[in-house]
Amino acid sequence: MNKTHINELSYLASNDYWGRGILIGKTSNKIAVAYFIMGRSENSRNRIFYQEDDRVAIAPYDKDAEIDPTLIIYYPIKINGKNLIVTNGDQTDTVDEFLSKGLTFEEALRTRCFEPDAPHFTPRISALLSLVDGSYKMSILKDSDGQGTDCHRYFFEYPSRSNHAHFIHTYEGNDSPLPTFEGEPKLVSIPDSFEEFGETIWNSLNEDNKISLCTMMINSETLESEVKIYNKRMGD
Repeated sequence: MNKTHINELSYLASNDYWGRGILIGKTSNKIAVAYFIMGRSENSRNRIFYQEDDRVAIAPYDKDAEIDPTLIIYYPIKINGKNLIVTNGDQTDTVDEFLSKGLTFEEALRTRCFEPDAPHFTPRISALLSLVDGSYKMSILKDSDGQGTDCHRYFFEYPSRSNHAHFIHTYEGNDSPLPTFEGEPKLVSIPDSFEEFGETIWNSLNEDNKISLCTMMINSETLESEVKIYNKRMGD
């Protein structure tokens, strides 16, 4: 049996356009989370992350510029009870609503599909993290044939493992149309240091295409969290 390949965080430098990406995992004693966005168009690049209570939100950097908010303005991170939701679109709200009704992550995402942005048909990526034990689920909703014919839904479930995380992203590279994520979330090793975790991710992302990054480390016993936001348009 082949051993699972484990990447270093610097692996993020191997692709100049991941699109949007989610990393969920655990240091030796804390839960680790990262979400980043990249962009090629001026509309996509005119964005920043900011904290809003226990949520992370996205807003236009230049509020006077013309911007189409469709698909690019949403809450990527929300907390629902003892769960943390991370997604690349407004399905964050869908998952939040379903959990509040006692329904599941999977049930929520079965009502959603990939994004209607032909010819890319950008996949919707999502994660649900248990703040109780650090276990997490990931999902990708993706186009089946490059034509937007059918939506294929994939779900992955992982236990907490010290100094490891899984990475899921929207694109395999910078092309046109953009090639969709393939396979399973990638296993990466992560450091204990919150600063090293965030700086390595940010510095590994392509300088031209990266837009914003949010990193978090959470104490699962106290639920106290450290949060750092990196915004290219604001000089960090």
